[in-house]
Amino acid sequence: MNWLHWSLLSATFAAVTAILAKIGVSGVDPNMATAIRTSVIVVFTWTIAFMGRSSSTRIPASGRTWLFLGLSGVATGLSWLCYFRALQLGPASRVAPVDKLSVVLVIVLAAVILDERLTAMKITGGALIALGAVLLAIEQ
Repeated sequence: MNWLHWSLLSATFAAVTAILAKIGVSGVDPNMATAIRTSVIVVFTWTIAFMGRSSSTRIPASGRTWLFLGLSGVATGLSWLCYFRALQLGPASRVAPVDKLSVVLVIVLAAVILDERLTAMKITGGALIALGAVLLAIEQ
């Protein structure tokens, strides 16, 4: 499978996640809900990481790797805390599209930080995603 297949699977699981999280966060403190979800993810991903690794695979030792993966983990945690609170307060069909504005932010940050080329297609696609998110968010 190539990157597109994995991306489509990711989007599918993210959609299912939003629905399950919306149901699960009802009547629960969103921070506690995030902690429960994160605990499941920790056990699940470590299990997959160790079951699926070859004997030559080792835990990355580079300080740079640990720093950036650690910072990514903190950003993920903050994102999830905000997402669960938003799901508790609003409808999933409006919260999830706004959350996907992250796609637009990734396009911009990838151009600025990673020096990825910003093309007319990326700008147009990002603008359409932003417009769609805004339209879905303001729908009454």
